Amino acid sequence: MNDNDNKYAHRYNADTPLRIGTRQSPLAMVQTQMVRAALIMQYKMPQDAIVIIPMLASGDKITDRPLADIGGKALWTKELERAQLDNEIDIAVHSMKDVETIRPDHYCIAAMLPRANISDSLIGAPSLQDLPQGAKVGTSSPRRKAQLLSMRPDLRCEDIRGNVATRLRKIEDGEFDATLLATAGLERLNMGNIGCKIDTMLPAASQGAIGIECLSKHKKLQKFLSAINHPDTMDCVDVERAFLASLSGDCHSPIAAHATIEGHDIRLEGQILSPDGSEQQSGHIIAPRQDAIQAAHGLATQLLAQSSAKLQSYFGHPQ
Repeated sequence: MNDNDNKYAHRYNADTPLRIGTRQSPLAMVQTQMVRAALIMQYKMPQDAIVIIPMLASGDKITDRPLADIGGKALWTKELERAQLDNEIDIAVHSMKDVETIRPDHYCIAAMLPRANISDSLIGAPSLQDLPQGAKVGTSSPRRKAQLLSMRPDLRCEDIRGNVATRLRKIEDGEFDATLLATAGLERLNMGNIGCKIDTMLPAASQGAIGIECLSKHKKLQKFLSAINHPDTMDCVDVERAFLASLSGDCHSPIAAHATIEGHDIRLEGQILSPDGSEQQSGHIIAPRQDAIQAAHGLATQLLAQSSAKLQSYFGHPQ
């Protein structure tokens, strides 16, 4: 941080605070408070220099249908995008796995916080093996459904919607035998002791990462936010999102990806599945950091080439 960065930080005060937009769910609020705290600590800003503006996202309003059927990931972000364009907020905080893979050029993910636990947690049983035959598992994620069915074809995977508390209540009430939730979300809500971590399932691309978005034209704001960016997280998430983009999958396409730093290289593990879990292709690449995005495209091409025509039909051509 240099003196110019400090001067830019000083423009925010009680009269003209930095406005952070977020979904109003409990988890989204916690994640936004993490961003606010990081900025205040980085720039030694007064508490009233940053305000949080909660918004109700379309994805939170519509809870009786799978998101994939009614607009996909855009339902988590469009209200916050509009608010930026209308100058109602300065920045927006997103769970990166909820951000569309292909983004309009006028938005920029300027920073990401250090990534949290990338695993899923099973709620309702000590392990997948302990689920009874034909158990009803609530999940609206095509990836989770396909992975579960590939291991346990007997399971009944049915859609479940709502925030963490709502989903836990549905398990307690017996509507479902079990569900899967992101471990990162549970830990951020101080509920990390709930459930059993499943380390055998490759996560969704960007799982556990928090992104901070602003308009691309606001270059000084981007630089201001970059001071709290975690480069390893940003690079790994960018590689995972490149893998997604190469597959041209939509919200119905089961895709998993996880990138990690290995010295000067990035290792990417990728997986594509049929929706019923009957076929899957997995692989990995290790590439120098600067070449990892191109290598991610190559991995997507490789997995599709190994797939049957039926599995290929769930994805597009590598871009």
